[in-house]
Amino acid sequence: MNSQINLKIINARLPGYSSLQEIKLARDGTIVGIEPMQSCQETENFKILDLRGDWLSLGGVDLQINGGLGLAFPDLEFKNLPLLADICQFLWQEGIDAFLPTIVTTSVENIQRSLAVIAEFMKQQEQQGKIETARVLGVHLEGPFLNYEKRGAHPAKYLLPLNLDNIKKVLGDYSAIVKIITLAPELAATEREITYLKDLGITISLGHSLANAERAKQAFNLGASMVTHACNAMPSLHHREPGLLGEAIINKNVYCGLIADGQHVCPTMIRLLLKASDFDRGIFLVSDALAPIGLNDGLYPWDDRQIEVKNGTARLLNGTLAGTTLPLLVGVENLVKWDICDLGAAIAMATESPRKAINAPGIDRGQQARLLRWNWDENRKKITWQRLELGI
Repeated sequence: MNSQINLKIINARLPGYSSLQEIKLARDGTIVGIEPMQSCQETENFKILDLRGDWLSLGGVDLQINGGLGLAFPDLEFKNLPLLADICQFLWQEGIDAFLPTIVTTSVENIQRSLAVIAEFMKQQEQQGKIETARVLGVHLEGPFLNYEKRGAHPAKYLLPLNLDNIKKVLGDYSAIVKIITLAPELAATEREITYLKDLGITISLGHSLANAERAKQAFNLGASMVTHACNAMPSLHHREPGLLGEAIINKNVYCGLIADGQHVCPTMIRLLLKASDFDRGIFLVSDALAPIGLNDGLYPWDDRQIEVKNGTARLLNGTLAGTTLPLLVGVENLVKWDICDLGAAIAMATESPRKAINAPGIDRGQQARLLRWNWDENRKKITWQRLELGI
């Protein structure tokens, strides 16, 4: 193995590791070793990069992002392929390695068209091979099987009953690229709907729902394994009826997405959620960013309505919270700034936990070293990160 090693990164802190680590990289940028510093005995003359105790991670993975640079993913057309490439480049510059374009509730025709465009784009990215851009991992369908009473900004006219015929109609020929589907389990006509989706390899995420704890537990037992934007578009925790959220928190097999922008969930509730989840499992950050991410504040179209963006928060003109325009890694800084957790735990929630939620590998041997270096400035109380230039 030593003959493969071209670079050693030393004195690095990694999410999930308790001590300083040494990371060995091959010439092609593959991680070939991760070891505690004190156990390293080799004396060969490799290139050395000393991080001096800074944190190191893979880039972020955003499992819920609705658009970018003015383009909403439900509005995708084949003519938008170049703009989709620009969005990937923008997200790469924002520290994102990969993401799931999220298609919110719209017509079946729009869903099918958007899926066709994304399928073609994924094929093009695969043909391009290793390039420095955010990769599209597949699609997150947020709807149209949502509870009318918890639809939020989703247009009511496009909501559909949750049955097998509608599922097949929505997925069409593109089930292979749908990685997550958000649905309200109480709408299911039978148990077959969730088992059908699970058998297709799609992660079922519960959300925009009025499900009680018993109904949520049934869905989790059938194979649902995720909750969409915890606390939002679902009943609040209650001491006599913990609901969907309470059942998710105590289930060690369930991951919960969380928007840490300070508007969707208050810091105190985030602290409670993380304590209940023991900080080391179950919670991952999402941006839930809308199409105007990367653009200035102002008024923007939202299907046949408008949203107003102010200071990174997007609302319908009636005041309904629609999402954010803040990049994913802002949530990492917020968690530390609010004194909710340390930097390592916050980094993990944007980089490692979302990967675990979709059974993707985290930082480990065999992974390509698309790495971020994080620094905590104690004097300024400021977090900075940068893409690590490896020079190999």
